[in-house]
Amino acid sequence: MHASGTAAVNGPFRTGCRRLVGFGIEVLRGQAQVDFLPSALTGVVFSVALFAAGWEFGLYGLTGTAVGTATARLLGADRDRITAGLEGFNSCLVAVGCAVFLGPHHPSTAVLALTGSAVVTILTGAAARILATWDLPTFTLPFCLTASAMTIAAPAEGGTSHALWQWGRVWHQDAGPATLSRPAAGPTALTVTDLWHAFFANIGQIFFMPQWYVGLIFLLGIFLACRRAGVLACVGSAVGILTAWALGAPAEQVAEGTMGYNAVLAAMALCGVFLVADAWSLAYAVIGAAAATALSPALAALFAPSGGHTFTWPFVLVSLAFLAAAPAFPRLRRVTG
Repeated sequence: MHASGTAAVNGPFRTGCRRLVGFGIEVLRGQAQVDFLPSALTGVVFSVALFAAGWEFGLYGLTGTAVGTATARLLGADRDRITAGLEGFNSCLVAVGCAVFLGPHHPSTAVLALTGSAVVTILTGAAARILATWDLPTFTLPFCLTASAMTIAAPAEGGTSHALWQWGRVWHQDAGPATLSRPAAGPTALTVTDLWHAFFANIGQIFFMPQWYVGLIFLLGIFLACRRAGVLACVGSAVGILTAWALGAPAEQVAEGTMGYNAVLAAMALCGVFLVADAWSLAYAVIGAAAATALSPALAALFAPSGGHTFTWPFVLVSLAFLAAAPAFPRLRRVTG
């Protein structure tokens, strides 16, 4: 009777442990899917990178991904998508973005990050249904919509008198008046230090992290999952730097990675992830990466009244356009399965 009773207790316990481990793997894959990688091990490395930038960012990243994944589970989302981590990466970016732009130590930031991580999962379902009409992925479009709404609304300008107002319990920074964008200023010549800082920062800025060593850890995580993806991340970073320099971007912005991170994502998406990797798609990806870099200042000017946060809009818009155009070019082949 004792052995039978122990077995009866251990059965549900083991089942619960397996489910918890499975959920943890889905969360880690969700973090890795920010860079299109369904690898739990890469998710661990990405977590290490976020914690290296600050324990708060690591915690927000894991929590946001967990909330998004749990929301998808509760709403009965496609099991294969959940298992692959595709229901967690947008929520990861929302949570980390809240921590970066609203301050990680405020209770209101935590509440908004948790709420946003759940809401963006619903937006992912909506975007997936709409874009499926053209056989297009959502990319980080749900995150861009959510993050833009938050940053525009928090210190926004409104009212018939055009008086400034803001979410006083959410926005904890000084709110200046909305202004038109100003021409970029500062030296454009890149030093050797600027170049190698930018090369790694471009990868770290996908998660809003400007530290070069954080970008290096992210890059190691990418190579750990797929060498081809790692090479393409490097190609995208190099194209972003070259394009920004050729267009005369200030060296400080280039070195911080704010000009090149969209190029990294575009290069990875357009060669190997959604288009079969070959010489044609590589050339296509290089053009897309350059286009995403060139589009960044234009969108920054558009969002100037709300702080100029472009997030990953350049990557999303360019990649959707390039994938929509791909069937018109027979030498480009979509990845199937």
